[in-house]
Amino acid sequence: MNKKRVFNKIIKDIKSIKIQGAKNVAKKALYAYSLIPSEESKKILLSLRPTEPMLKKSLSLIGKKSYKDILRHFDESQDKINKNVFSLISKDDKIFTHCHSTNVINSLIYSHIRGKNFEVFNTETRPLFQGRKTIKDLKKAGIKVTMFVDSAFASVIEKDSSKDKIYANKIFLGSDALLSNGIINKIGSKTISELAYSHKIPVYIIADSWKYTSKKVLLENRRPSEIWNKVKFRVKIKNPAFEFVPKKFIYRIVSEYGILTYNQFLKIINKK
Repeated sequence: MNKKRVFNKIIKDIKSIKIQGAKNVAKKALYAYSLIPSEESKKILLSLRPTEPMLKKSLSLIGKKSYKDILRHFDESQDKINKNVFSLISKDDKIFTHCHSTNVINSLIYSHIRGKNFEVFNTETRPLFQGRKTIKDLKKAGIKVTMFVDSAFASVIEKDSSKDKIYANKIFLGSDALLSNGIINKIGSKTISELAYSHKIPVYIIADSWKYTSKKVLLENRRPSEIWNKVKFRVKIKNPAFEFVPKKFIYRIVSEYGILTYNQFLKIINKK
């Protein structure tokens, strides 16, 4: 095995979002580091996804914990999150989600396998269509899913008096970063959360506590070519990948520590 070649392949896949989801990124980065363990490797890996505290947390534990112990955290945490989400889901729930979150998807599949009856609405999540991966994962597990174009998400969140109106009664979002005053997640998450809040639909953030950071997180802006490749005239294109969601729009944080209000979650985190 050419370690350098594998290392470079992982870097390319993380940067291009072929490897996505904070947990998957962290796992692959740990593996890459194990191939070429050095401070330079760590620096390169940390530069790939600046909006991923879990990546930083995992790499910071190298030398303090064994590789196996760090990886064990992901499975143990997911198992607890799965059980917490299971207790949240009621019969015939209609759950709206956005983009692609490993914590969200795994917990929904766990609940479905154990007999919970619900359906999911999700967005296609342009420009890289991460919502399609969500659809594939959930459909493979046998979960009923309906996809909406990003600009149509209000049609499934806004309540009205129509008898045939089907709208979400719960919002499940992942999180790339948990902060003291809110979260950072895929662009669109703030508008979704704000609209849900105004219609009294609870927003649950399903996330591993290792995504928490007390430090400032850089909001990644991605290449304009993802929006429009090979433009034949001069045009300014903005491609923000993430945005901040204030904690006032968030009903509960669902982590390995339980189903908690934001302040309860922070109280536990700050004791660690």
